[in-house]
Amino acid sequence: MKLTIWIDDWQIQCCGQSFAPGDVVSWTLLEVDPEDYADVVGSDRADEIDFREEHHGQEEGHAPTLVEVLSIAEVHCRYEVAPGATNKVNQPVPGTTVLVPVKEADGCAETRPDVSFAGYLVTARRTTDGPKGTAACGR
Repeated sequence: MKLTIWIDDWQIQCCGQSFAPGDVVSWTLLEVDPEDYADVVGSDRADEIDFREEHHGQEEGHAPTLVEVLSIAEVHCRYEVAPGATNKVNQPVPGTTVLVPVKEADGCAETRPDVSFAGYLVTARRTTDGPKGTAACGR
């Protein structure tokens, strides 16, 4: 069974380890509400997201899960203060998503015009095998 996992840009930039398709990684996966990602990735893609990866503070009752990475896409979108907002906080602008398939996720995305790097969408499958070179992310 394939899983779609969201990884925030700051999670991997802070202290995450790079990974690539074919790697087996150990991640703490937390279930998500797809609506939380609709503005960033679009409604259709958000509905596909099963989990988010979390490695800043282990969530009680959530043991790390071994998954094999199948594919990775960088997610870029535009951010701006919503019209009429009083808090002046930049928010994702719906409909501005750019997905870029990549061969490695290392937190360093190539700059793209008019959009900012937001994170990764990772397609993976659960596994019990940890082959040589297992990337133990999220410990």
